[in-house]
Amino acid sequence: MARKSALSLVSPSTGIAQSGLSRTSVVYERLRQDLLHGDLKAGEKLAVASLSMRYAFGASPVREALSRLSAEGLVEQIDQRGFRAAALDFSELPVLTQTRCELESLALRQSIALRSKAWEDALVVIVHHLAKTPRSLSDKSYVRNPVWEDLHAQFHTTLIANCPSRWLKQFCSTLTGEAFRFRQVAAFKSYAQRDEHAEHMALFQASIDGNADLAVALLQAHYQRTSSLTSEAAG
Repeated sequence: MARKSALSLVSPSTGIAQSGLSRTSVVYERLRQDLLHGDLKAGEKLAVASLSMRYAFGASPVREALSRLSAEGLVEQIDQRGFRAAALDFSELPVLTQTRCELESLALRQSIALRSKAWEDALVVIVHHLAKTPRSLSDKSYVRNPVWEDLHAQFHTTLIANCPSRWLKQFCSTLTGEAFRFRQVAAFKSYAQRDEHAEHMALFQASIDGNADLAVALLQAHYQRTSSLTSEAAG
């Protein structure tokens, strides 16, 4: 049987094509983003037929993508009756935040220890674009800006990019995705209560200065503040 050709996925927020993706991978990436961003609500039933129409793909890659996301914890399988978006348990948020702080602090220390000019230059570019990109698409209320979210993710990913452990970076990425789902639930209430750019700039400066102790303290304070605001907003 001839192998299905790979497809090219264009990010709706950046317009950047990602070539070489299989049909299942395309559906997986789009479905994962919709779950993380809250476009598919926690607890919402995920019918294969509806998702096939949503993403314009057949049932088979949709089921495969759902199974992969089920293994990652973003999707729950309902016995033999199908799938639903994983529920959010806000009682787990403090533990999630603490675990994220501990693992990412370790990764950040290692990344700073191996800092390079190329790494610093990459951070400078990202911080510059973050400063010029609004957090919200509206001045009157919070409307998620996908471009800002992409840059924000790039900033935190680049901070720990020099960490030599791919396992540690993968654990950090998984925890970031889980934390992001919680943050999006309450973002419309909490986003105006802080100066995130100032927090990012302080973290950026400490990192490129090689001050690992300060960078770690700032990173942990950044995540703990996000967690506190999210919990307050969720009520």
